[in-house]
Amino acid sequence: MPSSNATPEASQHRTAPSVNALAERPVARLIDEAARLGVALTRTANGTVIADAGVDAPGSVDAGVLIARICMGGLGRVAVRANFDAAPLWPTMIEVHTSSPVLACLGSQYAGWSLAASKEQTGGKKFFSLGSGPARALAVKEPLFAELGYRDRHDRGVLVLEVDRLPPPVIIDKVLQDCGLAPDRLTLIVTPTHSVAGTVQVVARVVEVALHKVHVLGVPLDEVVEGAGSAPLPPPAPDGIQAMGRTNDAILYGGRVHLTVKHDEVARRLADTLPAANSRDYGRPFADIFTSFNFDFYQIDPALFAPAEVWVSSLESGATYHGGRLEGALLQDQWGGKSVAP
Repeated sequence: MPSSNATPEASQHRTAPSVNALAERPVARLIDEAARLGVALTRTANGTVIADAGVDAPGSVDAGVLIARICMGGLGRVAVRANFDAAPLWPTMIEVHTSSPVLACLGSQYAGWSLAASKEQTGGKKFFSLGSGPARALAVKEPLFAELGYRDRHDRGVLVLEVDRLPPPVIIDKVLQDCGLAPDRLTLIVTPTHSVAGTVQVVARVVEVALHKVHVLGVPLDEVVEGAGSAPLPPPAPDGIQAMGRTNDAILYGGRVHLTVKHDEVARRLADTLPAANSRDYGRPFADIFTSFNFDFYQIDPALFAPAEVWVSSLESGATYHGGRLEGALLQDQWGGKSVAP
């Protein structure tokens, strides 16, 4: 098995589609149906569209599903499914599938672009957000893009900001400059984690979390050719810390992913090493873990950020390997769902 992440993926992506071009249709739908979706639209003086899906606007589950598709650069299917089977893990599930898992999840959906401004720059309080979605591939500010061998050169872009306030002008100007876009060719979508749409679009990262763990494990990314997954959609939380805890728990303890890879050795290895249970920090609610490390993500064991349960199929042998387990009781304890006596 190759030992480097610098793989033939690079040559593959030289002719890859534009994630920003593919996202144009769902972006247009988000704008055209904003009122129905609970999204508030504003434009800067120069024409940049800012879509508020949870700061001052209510947003909706439908908006979150559409934003999740936008995050994946139009290369993934995202749906909500009611789950009222006997003893369900949770009554509402998010389901995701992509036939372009590396480009959709790491080249577009991954929240890897750090955008920050000081209080002096904003004229108020400091601003920080991680940017995700197709415009990351225009700016290519992350080393990950060198490994992917991918850069988008489309003349329109869309970026999703997971933050509880609208971006200040200094951030908008930075995104425009780094992406090389005219102001009226950029759309910024804002989804706080504690909002309904924000909760949906974060949980819809269940396959992306698996792909990121594949990358962390040093497995060549071009091994992964298909990705599908599901995770429970938790109830909205009243504040950011609880929301972050619930959305992470949904994936770490309730997320299921099925990957298809090229080689049998890789399938065996991923089934064994990919699940979140391999982490020393596994077994406690994420909000408790985060608090215990003084709100410092970098002290949390990186192995924790993975789906709870995985199936990995090998094209080479036709075999499928399974690893990990669901922790439904932990989710029920955190989110409720207990019976109420008549």
